[in-house]
Amino acid sequence: MTDLTTLGIAAKAASRQLAILPTARKNEALLAIADEIETQQEVILAQNALDIADGKAKGLSDALLDRLLLTPARIAALAADTRKVAALPDPVGSELESRMLPNGMRLSRRRIPIGVLGVIYEARPNVTIDIATLSLKTGNAAILRGGSETLRSNLALVQVIQTALQKVDLPAASVQYIDNPDRALVTELLKLDKYVDMIIPRGGNALHRLCKEQSTIPVITGGIGICHIFVDESADLERAVDIVENSKVQRPSVCNALDTLLVHPNVAEQFLPMMARRMAERGVELRATSEAYDLLEQYSEEHNATVLKAGPGDFDQEWLSLILGVHLVADVDEAIAFIQNHTTEHTESILTNNWAHATQFVNALSSSAVFVNASTRFNDGGQFGLGAEVAVSTQKLHARGPMGLEELTTYKWVGYGDGHVRP
Repeated sequence: MTDLTTLGIAAKAASRQLAILPTARKNEALLAIADEIETQQEVILAQNALDIADGKAKGLSDALLDRLLLTPARIAALAADTRKVAALPDPVGSELESRMLPNGMRLSRRRIPIGVLGVIYEARPNVTIDIATLSLKTGNAAILRGGSETLRSNLALVQVIQTALQKVDLPAASVQYIDNPDRALVTELLKLDKYVDMIIPRGGNALHRLCKEQSTIPVITGGIGICHIFVDESADLERAVDIVENSKVQRPSVCNALDTLLVHPNVAEQFLPMMARRMAERGVELRATSEAYDLLEQYSEEHNATVLKAGPGDFDQEWLSLILGVHLVADVDEAIAFIQNHTTEHTESILTNNWAHATQFVNALSSSAVFVNASTRFNDGGQFGLGAEVAVSTQKLHARGPMGLEELTTYKWVGYGDGHVRP
């Protein structure tokens, strides 16, 4: 039986050692992990192949299997991303502000590690490396709990991490994994507030709701994206097709993939056939409301497109697959109102050459990332230059958007006096 208290005690002890490590030692650990990933590639791929085989036997969706899959290219990317994190500036110890008080005391705010992170995630073994590298760079320890469908892959990756840590004389308990798939252990982890300082769930609505309702530890929620693009009447339509394609197809199983396309009626008759043709080529099924459906239906046979009438819940759905909702809106005001009614505040984008409309769209929407003339796929720690991310936060406290290095720190006040006493 997995003893989470033992894991918690070990993680807390490791976090105290990590918190005072110089940057060079942390970078040494990260580079050792990158090397070990490459050395153990065949072992990792073999374990992942077993997870994939089990997933297919259990009837997992293609989208979920894609999230689960590791390939030589993805393994190489994990090693490369780990080295990128090592090359990033270390936020720990930096001063956010410093000032001299009227009484002569110098006061500053200094970044420090959070402590121990508890991260619960599903299906994506690359998250194991992302969390480990960002945690180590910021002096945090981590207790990880992945989904049962990725157990072998994650255990192989954690073994890689712990082996590398031991090679550079750092505690293996800096990154630990709950290897028992019993779901009761998730609830137990959520109550481990004596040792764990923050819970980060990466999964569906049910997981986020469970964490928010049952955790006695602060929870950072996010990663559920119902993402929108609005094609304004002034948009460059050829570029708009490219952006929609990239947003939807480049990797449809991730949280920043496009779910709903909103189109201005003045360009719908020209744009929708162009878009439908491209989506048909990429195997995307369109779910359209009445006016959009009427325009798309006449082109569906010609372009071999799959066009269905949208159902009542289709615009409140994170598809994570090759399905795209399509709806016509009268103007930018209606686009904003529609998004506000259906968004999870993850990612939105407007395609326009009207600067006033772009400004209105950006100012009105409070999603974690709002883009102008760009793909929703850019809402990502790597794309933002953060190296990697542990999650994309859609809440408004502590962190917002991709959670990179700075978001895995908190701060303390440091005061330097000279015999000061309070009057």
